[in-house]
Amino acid sequence: METKYIFVTGGVVSSLGKGIISSSLACLLKARGLRVTIQKFDPYINIDPGTLNPYEHGECYVTVDGHEADLDLGHYERFTNVQTTRANNVTTGRIYQSVIDKERRGDYLGKTVQIVPHVTDEIKRNVKLLGNTGKFDYVITEIGGTVGDIESLPYLEAVRQLRWELGQNALCIHLTYVPYIRAAKELKTKPTQHSVKQLQEVGIQPDILVLRTEHDIPADMRRKIALFCNVSPDAVIQSPDVPSIYQVPLKMHDQHLDEIVLRKTGVPVEGKPDMAAWLHFLERMEKAEESVTIGLVGKYVELQDAYKSINESLFQAATYNDRKLNLVYIHSEKLNDGNVGEKLSGMDGVIIAPGFGHRGIDGKFVALKWCREHDVPTFGICLGMQCMVIEFARDVLGLADANSTEMDPTTPHNVIDLMEDQKSVTAKGGTMRLGAYDCVLVTGSRAAAAYGCTEVKERHRHRFEFNNDYRERFEAAGMKCVGENPDTHLVEVVELPDHRWFIGTQYHPEYSSTVLSPNPIFLDFIKAAIAYKHDKQK
Repeated sequence: METKYIFVTGGVVSSLGKGIISSSLACLLKARGLRVTIQKFDPYINIDPGTLNPYEHGECYVTVDGHEADLDLGHYERFTNVQTTRANNVTTGRIYQSVIDKERRGDYLGKTVQIVPHVTDEIKRNVKLLGNTGKFDYVITEIGGTVGDIESLPYLEAVRQLRWELGQNALCIHLTYVPYIRAAKELKTKPTQHSVKQLQEVGIQPDILVLRTEHDIPADMRRKIALFCNVSPDAVIQSPDVPSIYQVPLKMHDQHLDEIVLRKTGVPVEGKPDMAAWLHFLERMEKAEESVTIGLVGKYVELQDAYKSINESLFQAATYNDRKLNLVYIHSEKLNDGNVGEKLSGMDGVIIAPGFGHRGIDGKFVALKWCREHDVPTFGICLGMQCMVIEFARDVLGLADANSTEMDPTTPHNVIDLMEDQKSVTAKGGTMRLGAYDCVLVTGSRAAAAYGCTEVKERHRHRFEFNNDYRERFEAAGMKCVGENPDTHLVEVVELPDHRWFIGTQYHPEYSSTVLSPNPIFLDFIKAAIAYKHDKQK
């Protein structure tokens, strides 16, 4: 069948959950046997989120092909079990860069380069890239920002043109907010009406409205919204708050969102989506009574989205271990020798979070020493793994000045360092190892046991590496290098075999953990934390 294009726009306020709605729809369509992918168009001028501070945009997600992407791509993968690539995330920066490159090459034959048609044509070309591969029945495109934002206008104009060009093969879903005024005890539809009017003013009539709400919206109010917004009443759907984002696909299916989309794009509605595996996950989530308490030590713990993929990976792993996740955020800048016991003694397991730079690093060393000496299940990810190495070098190998050259370029014991071929690179982010790389695990190691195999492929986002000049000294003292890249022999995984569970990964296993395929190393970490909790209770 011809590829169908679905555009998801947002109105009234930001952060309504366009990514969750897009992911939920994709989940339902995929469960019907259709081939689906989702892409995010972000209206900021950065080329990608790679250089953005987490305070600006939350977590930076990494695709298998090494693209630094918006965190919504993590939701796309977790909900669909389909890997994303560079083509799934486009920014205004990339659009303009491409247009300017073409202008410099003379591709426009001397014409004046304008927003319309040149920029909008470039947006349209990127929208259709995935559809033109022939691999997908549906391409869902989420337009970042809120209708009315000046930076979103070129994207909306491109959507308007594509809807005319594609006819029944395209539709628009508009996500808006219906606020509840507590003093008046009333839901208000006017913001949604104005949002749709703004969309209509740029030439786009939404086919489906999804109303975010904290309170049930009565049927007569939904009919009123349909009347004022020129949308058929059965295509006005509410999306109430739910305890877990993973319940949203079922809420959408209960209101026939997938069937409405199929009908409006001319695809026969046959049978029901096969959600058996998804329902099994939700059933385990709802039945879990006991909890497992995990402490996450990092410097961005006050930000809800800074460690989004880690949070979701832990939640998935806890659910498959029939436990509720009690995730405790511990600010590494506020952790010291005087309070570490108080902060960590109640934890069943501890995650040392990734990051860049020296801020909060000393608190991570304090946490690692305490966890190592008290044999608490501990998982270090990326910088967390590097901190494991540095702490071990200082407190076990006796190399008091050991450090990473990221933190101290003059350290006499550079146990973490740039590779030689990276040292001459000056471009910001130019030294990054990004995307999926092979890793071979040592047979019999705890990491290999967790994965159930010795060959894995995980995603990276880092500059600095374990310094192999120190490898023999680490191994002789008990820290084993149990995972390495087969081509470069760079160390990817370290562990302490004489501890319950003390593993550091240079890669980010959280990027590849999904609802239907949770990452094995997170599953094993949570399993070890549960066993430790039981031992403490004896």
